[in-house]
Amino acid sequence: NISVSQEKLNNTIEEIVEALYSLSRQKIGALIILERHTKIGDIINTGTIIDGEVSRQLLINIFIPNTPLHDGAVVIRDSEIKAAACFLPLTQSKDLSKELGTRHRAAIGVSEVSDCISLIVSEETGDVSIAKAGKIYRKISKERMTNILRSNLKVTPQEKSFFKGGIFK
Repeated sequence: NISVSQEKLNNTIEEIVEALYSLSRQKIGALIILERHTKIGDIINTGTIIDGEVSRQLLINIFIPNTPLHDGAVVIRDSEIKAAACFLPLTQSKDLSKELGTRHRAAIGVSEVSDCISLIVSEETGDVSIAKAGKIYRKISKERMTNILRSNLKVTPQEKSFFKGGIFK
């Protein structure tokens, strides 16, 4: 699986965005981590392995409150929901707004230690935010989110090297 086709990627983005804004309307908190080049297998292994195709139904279902998987983060790798209920490192940043809770601190924390993109739905406000490279961008509209994900998750033909494929994957 060198790379996921552009069509599949666009479909994955659409499913994620639809899930985010459905959860947002219902004020259901969510945290979705999109793995990019930095593999975060250690984080995936803290959760429950799912290995399921990304769909809005599955994403929404995972975050329903008081269900076994709703706490923690979902990690998505190559258009697949790898795991749910994953634990993330919290940012130690002191200059965050007081109204940002653990979910937002975790989203920023994981973006500080990898090149992943974190997507957050606040259960207090329903606001959708994105964290990347240790910074958080809040109150992102649905259209803007789609554009951000499309520009950050492009399909690129990866060069085949011993370390990229094979036994080090």
